[in-house]
Amino acid sequence: MGALIFSLNLTLDGCVDHREGIADDETHAFFTRLMDEAGAMLWGRVTYEMMESYWPAVARDEQAPPAEREWAVRLEAKPKYVVSSTRRDFPWTNSHHIAGDLRDGVQRLKDQTPAGVLLGSGRLATELDRLDLIDEYQMLVHPRIAGHGPTLHQGGLPGTRRLELLSAEPLRNGVVALRYRRTR
Repeated sequence: MGALIFSLNLTLDGCVDHREGIADDETHAFFTRLMDEAGAMLWGRVTYEMMESYWPAVARDEQAPPAEREWAVRLEAKPKYVVSSTRRDFPWTNSHHIAGDLRDGVQRLKDQTPAGVLLGSGRLATELDRLDLIDEYQMLVHPRIAGHGPTLHQGGLPGTRRLELLSAEPLRNGVVALRYRRTR
């Protein structure tokens, strides 16, 4: 069984608005490596639609910045799974719908993906955390204070999650890559 790894950009005050992070070659390389190591991507519908509206065009754009295009081309080939109760059609290459019971669908995906599943949706992460399905957290903490939301786990969790630090790596751009594992 593969691990479910939640990875996201966040500011020092916990803001997960994708526009608040540092989007440079170094952060793209970090997420490209994570994606390469994982067997699949997992998103909620809102994140999927945001990604779908941008990255397929970048994958086809030979003039795109090299780090962005490299990410986009690899993302195009990666299996992408989407949790949605309102949308059923996901035409982007290698996209699949997870329908029905959330716990069963995500557990089945983990069981079928020995290389692990990379989760990149904040609201979906809250739901999966409530179901005790997240195994690892790999966050990029950006040296910014946004002063607004959305923030991680805004809806709350039923209790504190205990984590074990596996690594902390400062990047040249001031971002810190943190890797934690759930302790059971």
